[in-house]
Amino acid sequence: MKQVALTTLLLVALFTQIYAQSKLQQDQKAIKNMCGCYEVNFNFAETFEYSGDSTYMPSATKHDKGIEWVELVQDDADKIVMQHLLIVGSKERPYIVKHWRQDWEFENTNLYVYDHDNKWNFVTLPKEDVAGQWTQRVFQVDDSPRYEGSATWVHVDGKSYWENTTTAPLARREYTIRSDYNVMNRTNRHEIVANGWIHDQDNDKVIRETGKEDVILAQEKGHNTYVKIDDSECKAAQDYWAKNKEKWVIVRAKWDAVFARNTDLMLEEKVDNKTMFKYLLDDENYKTSETINPIIDAFVK
Repeated sequence: MKQVALTTLLLVALFTQIYAQSKLQQDQKAIKNMCGCYEVNFNFAETFEYSGDSTYMPSATKHDKGIEWVELVQDDADKIVMQHLLIVGSKERPYIVKHWRQDWEFENTNLYVYDHDNKWNFVTLPKEDVAGQWTQRVFQVDDSPRYEGSATWVHVDGKSYWENTTTAPLARREYTIRSDYNVMNRTNRHEIVANGWIHDQDNDKVIRETGKEDVILAQEKGHNTYVKIDDSECKAAQDYWAKNKEKWVIVRAKWDAVFARNTDLMLEEKVDNKTMFKYLLDDENYKTSETINPIIDAFVK
């Protein structure tokens, strides 16, 4: 009987290990399926408002589209890095915008959680809380932090999706026109579909003050569709990245050193009346560690 019980336990352990490996491979495949060339539709609409103010003006409904190349920058078993590059302008004279970046890290325990007013709190999670989960980290165009959160990829009924709720600064589409709230509480859902992927968002526009309860000013729906097109349609972005990728290795390395301090992070909004991206997106004057590192240091409080 003892031998039978031992054999059963060994079989259960073996099948559990095989399942865990298979699940990890499914996760990795789903994440990397977001890479490639896409026609993107960006759609945002304010859905509900709670201001109690008859003069309140909701944000206008937004519909934009474009072509975006998602470059696979790093492909390790427990970390996947992808850079989004937006192609604007005509086909004859394309202009490349280094767009957002997303990193995925398996069973990560260290997070920078956005507080408010350009401050991120360093948080350590228990290992058991992130077992089997992936942290998605999202970065600004200058590779400064934006938001991050941990959740499990789900593969069921032919679907693969990941969903998480976390806090973030205002989106750029709002940052330049709104000052009546200062935190966006984001529920992000990434779902892989037959022709590409969908980025769904359900966002709360939050007023946050230290020592007070959060107040939800309004809510917003985002529905962004990434429809796969031939990679040749994104050649201009591929060429741009081949030319400029080494610069961004330097930028990421500097930010990694900042994050490795494992302490709360505060950033200046402007230095010498310029935002960080105005410096770092200048590919002529900022392309070496000697020019890049002092700029990032100047913004880190």
